Amino acid sequence: MKKNKIFVACDSKNIQKVKEIIQKTQNSKLKIGYKFGLEFLNSKNGRKFISKLKNKITFGDYKLADIPNTCVSTIKAVRDLKFNYLTIHISSGLNALKAAKKVSGKTKLIGVTILTSLDNKSLKEIGFNKDLNNIVLEQAKLANKAKLDAIVCSPKEVNIVKKVFKKEIITPGIRFNSNAGDQKRTLTPKQAYKNGSDWLVIGRPITEGNIKNNLRNLINHLK
Repeated sequence: MKKNKIFVACDSKNIQKVKEIIQKTQNSKLKIGYKFGLEFLNSKNGRKFISKLKNKITFGDYKLADIPNTCVSTIKAVRDLKFNYLTIHISSGLNALKAAKKVSGKTKLIGVTILTSLDNKSLKEIGFNKDLNNIVLEQAKLANKAKLDAIVCSPKEVNIVKKVFKKEIITPGIRFNSNAGDQKRTLTPKQAYKNGSDWLVIGRPITEGNIKNNLRNLINHLK
């Protein structure tokens, strides 16, 4: 039976907390990977911890957004950490995406679309005139053109992305209930998989409180 795939977001700079998250999310019902965001990656002992982490699926959520040369140099600088996945903002542009993909090696390069904390109102404040769905569609086309390995998008836009991008789709913005927190475009795990997500990224709904109980609730929710 095919297992549902989850990236657990290790959003903490506390090494003991991250160790606890990894230890308590081991199970046979789900395929689990671990996403390390900027908080952990920039913490004093974060890099050292990841360098010693063995036999785990790892996701370096750097969300690179820079000129091609800087993106390339950064990917080379973290090559020793042997991430399975690494993120770059599609808004960095086609040249940066192509250059980054060229040096990513065995690490799967993930293109990030519009952050799940933004909505159409937020985008207008930034200066975007197009509808959010149209922007995500254009970004997915660009990711496909650059031959990226995966895309990060809201679970609500999976169907849009699938029209033009046929590889892995990873979706944050997953909530078990209506408590969306700082996220704007969210769905439940079951809804996200139904839409066609390959991997879900789940942080606080698993890592806050009783981790084992939260994971058990997730497994029951997916039945």
